[in-house]
Amino acid sequence: MDFTDPAFIGVAVAIVLVILFLANAIRIVPEYQRLVVFRLGRLLGVKGPGLILLIPIVDKGVKVDLREFFLEIPRQDSITKDNAPIAVDFITFYKVVNPSDSVVQVGNFAGAAQALASTTLRAVIGDIPLDDVLAKRDEINQILRQKLDEVTERWGVKVTNVEIREIIPPPGVQEAMTRQMSAERSRRAIVLEADGTKSAAITVAEGNKASAILNAEGSKASAILTAEGERQAAILRAEGFALALETINRQASTADQKTMTLQYLDALKQIGGSPSSKIVVPMELSGLAAGIVAVADQAKGDVRPSTG
Repeated sequence: MDFTDPAFIGVAVAIVLVILFLANAIRIVPEYQRLVVFRLGRLLGVKGPGLILLIPIVDKGVKVDLREFFLEIPRQDSITKDNAPIAVDFITFYKVVNPSDSVVQVGNFAGAAQALASTTLRAVIGDIPLDDVLAKRDEINQILRQKLDEVTERWGVKVTNVEIREIIPPPGVQEAMTRQMSAERSRRAIVLEADGTKSAAITVAEGNKASAILNAEGSKASAILTAEGERQAAILRAEGFALALETINRQASTADQKTMTLQYLDALKQIGGSPSSKIVVPMELSGLAAGIVAVADQAKGDVRPSTG
């Protein structure tokens, strides 16, 4: 094969041109990117994702990443509303929402965003007192995000979040904050100790209350049981008395005149045995004498010896 043959050289040049054409004409754009296409310097549109065909030399494509990125803003010295110098550094999170504007409207977004964030931070901090700067960090983050987003919107970029990482107050303020934190910790310790003492006192009082209630309930139950026992004893005594009276009445109904006379005499004997007793002789003395004679006769008959 003659490499100096004009036909061979022509074929080789054609193959090289085709390879170069295909290399410049075919673009593969991933899902997280878009291709901003310019044709002869004019914006043609946004292509992608997938396989994109361009006209070499005529078309030019610029890839734009749609993922979220962050930009670290260096520490900025600012003056608060009450003229206190502080140093603040923060992070800005952003993402491209309009690929064509991000290419056409701004040349160096990172540099422009950093300069914009610095000036915006100074303006925001200058409108807020030092105490609010230290206490309302979330509100400052929200204000910064809104103000930055208002400017970056025309660049096709959206600021999704702003996070202040560190706020360094003046040395005198730091010392005062340290003393305040120490005093606050001491106060919390005292409060916790007082709460513990209060809880212990409440627990003891509740225990005493429960104990008193239990003692009262025990005394009540004991009194009820005692009263119930006394009631049962009274009932039993009453039943005994009733039974005794019933027996006496039954025996009295079956006793004859002689038995009654003997009991009457025995009662008189007991009454007469007392030195302070007075004996009142009944009006029916003749009846009593007759009864005594009958008893005496019966006694003689009982002691008479048998002759049989």
